Amino acid sequence: MAKRQDTKKFFENLSGSGKSIGVLTSGGDAQGMNAAVRAVVRMGIYVGAKVYFIHEGYQGMVDGGENIEEASWESVSSMLQVGGTVIGSARCKEFRSHEGRLKAAHHLVQHGITNLCVIGGDGSLTGANLFREEWSGLLEELVQQGLIDQEAAQNNSELHIVGMVGSIDNDFCGTDMTIGTDSALHRIIEVVDAIMTTAQSHQRTFVLEVMGRHCGYLALVSALACGADWVLIPEMPPEDGWEEQMCQKLSESRSRGSRLNIIIVAEGATDRHGKAITVDNVKDVSTLTCDKEETKSRTYRCGNNFIRPNWPSCISSVLLCRPGRMGVEAVLALLEASATTPACVVSLCGNQAVRLPLMECVQMFMVGMYFQKHLCFLNVCVCDGCAVNPQSSFNVAVLNVGAPAAGMNAAVRSAVRVGISEGHKMFAVNDGFEGFYKGQIKEIKWGDVGGWTGQGGSILGTKRKMNSWLCPVLQAFLGVMELSAAREKYNEFCVPMVMVPATVSNNIPGSDLSIGADTALNAITDTCDRIKQSASGTKRRVFIIETMGGYCGYLASVGGLAAGADAVYIYEEPFDIRDLQSNVEHLTEKMKTGIQRGLVLRNENSNVNFTTDFIYQLYSEEGKGVFDCRKNVLGHMQQGGAPSPFDRNFGTKISAKAIQWISKKLKESYKEGKVFANTEDTACLLGMRRRALVFQPVVQLKEETDFVHRIPKEQWWLKLRPLMKILAKYKTSYDVSDSGQLEHVTRIRPKKD
Repeated sequence: MAKRQDTKKFFENLSGSGKSIGVLTSGGDAQGMNAAVRAVVRMGIYVGAKVYFIHEGYQGMVDGGENIEEASWESVSSMLQVGGTVIGSARCKEFRSHEGRLKAAHHLVQHGITNLCVIGGDGSLTGANLFREEWSGLLEELVQQGLIDQEAAQNNSELHIVGMVGSIDNDFCGTDMTIGTDSALHRIIEVVDAIMTTAQSHQRTFVLEVMGRHCGYLALVSALACGADWVLIPEMPPEDGWEEQMCQKLSESRSRGSRLNIIIVAEGATDRHGKAITVDNVKDVSTLTCDKEETKSRTYRCGNNFIRPNWPSCISSVLLCRPGRMGVEAVLALLEASATTPACVVSLCGNQAVRLPLMECVQMFMVGMYFQKHLCFLNVCVCDGCAVNPQSSFNVAVLNVGAPAAGMNAAVRSAVRVGISEGHKMFAVNDGFEGFYKGQIKEIKWGDVGGWTGQGGSILGTKRKMNSWLCPVLQAFLGVMELSAAREKYNEFCVPMVMVPATVSNNIPGSDLSIGADTALNAITDTCDRIKQSASGTKRRVFIIETMGGYCGYLASVGGLAAGADAVYIYEEPFDIRDLQSNVEHLTEKMKTGIQRGLVLRNENSNVNFTTDFIYQLYSEEGKGVFDCRKNVLGHMQQGGAPSPFDRNFGTKISAKAIQWISKKLKESYKEGKVFANTEDTACLLGMRRRALVFQPVVQLKEETDFVHRIPKEQWWLKLRPLMKILAKYKTSYDVSDSGQLEHVTRIRPKKD
């Protein structure tokens, strides 16, 4: 077993023995809260701490009694797929008073709870920080009143606070996405997709109101995801005369052949003078002013309760994995806290869970960078169609290569419209490289890509193979490499080229994420949730599920973490018959605790001999008398239908940035009436590295690629695998870096000579 040499301290040194952790959810409920609670409970128990549910939020803390209940490993079973919060939430006026906080302190001391994990909005987190600041004084009062003795005050002298933000509005600075936001976006997009068919059939304009009294994130991102024609948000009040501008935009859209228009309004939208802009206002404007062709306007409201679905999405599984990662990080933060450690909030930055000072985040009211980036892309993709842009002399082509991935059409739409906004003539290539060499190329215009964002698959068409040197999964990557290498022979290839990663397997070197992977993960998680339901109330059952991915175990690993799997078999982490036997024994012991189901995922190419059938037969034989087995091969259903909000937005943003880069390189390489680009930095892959989109020459990525198995040599998500094992009650190890980030200690497959 190989271990990292840069280990700073081992996870085993962070013991929770003798400590008690209380976990509560406060304020409005948000999908994913239960996953966070589950992770806190199981991670706390794993390190030897006692963990307590505090039911009904701060109200339960003030009331005490049965509201504070010790949690067990089994008590958080079956929580992952449940929406809302199973431990309850309430808004508590009493906690805002000193007397209420004094009662709460008394009840915590009675249970020895000196570590609090608070899951809620900025108000809930601010209250927790005030509670912490007053803690010493509250203990003194309790001693003076004779409610506790001096020894109890001494033993509970420090209160440590860590927060996780649960808010569907995504209205907290310091994090890219809050718990519940992605699920809310899923519900909004479902509504928009449903009404678009009616709108298109009857040539209607739909005005949709979404939540967001002070934050327009849901309206902004859903507008990008569904290709809305206009959006109104609190952060950007429209200029005077916005009614005429909006109607001009809608009229131009109709003149291009569009049969529908979508307008999205955040509930807190106002004009420059602070006057509220309601969906009824917008409907009246569009009906009286815009509908010259006798089209009709309709309003639709996604209300508070409607927008909170009864199930959590995979919450952009790539980023949060159903906030289990954040819950684990919260426990680690509590274990490491000292008397001088300020209260922190566990936030999301790119694909990393990080700790930030709580009050600094609460006090920041400015619009975050993540929001501003979405706003920038919205201006380009939605509003720039109204502007008259100077025509360039450049022709730009876009094509889809390899297997279809949800979000490809959103990416093409973005590329076409941004390219037209840049003044280029845009061309579409059908059927990938095969269509390219056959000349299946035609001009594509602004209106041609209307309504593409919600379409699954690839409207342009793809071909998985052209020549033998192009393997299906890395076809686009290898294709750009081959075209750039051919520049020495053919000057026609001396043009800027950029590849945008799009594959459900998420195995493209140079990018942490690929378009299509989030939709695939949501499909896997949803299927696993449905499959596990068949074991509810019946005899004990273990499900063996095969996922796609080739040699890349991303889908199996992250899907397993999101779905609460007991074991996941992948190529990158070798396993043998002893591992299989250990997993069977683990599940046998689990069934004895009263938990009636088990879930095992296997990546399709994880092992040539230990096939899905073999594992199914092994588990069936070894589990006789304890549990029975069922097998399911998910197949191409993992590609999903309609793309998830994340994939729509990721495809939109990354393609827009790619076209802007193309424009820049075209101008730089344009000399004497022609384009000549033959340097390494003019044939790039645009990938996400943590939080940033980075252009990387494909030639330089050769060293990072295992071409035989079609995977990157280093994959960031491998560090997530111990989380799954810990939350499934296995014994495993972590390295903990200085920043608090978790690193995976795993076996490394030896290199072949």
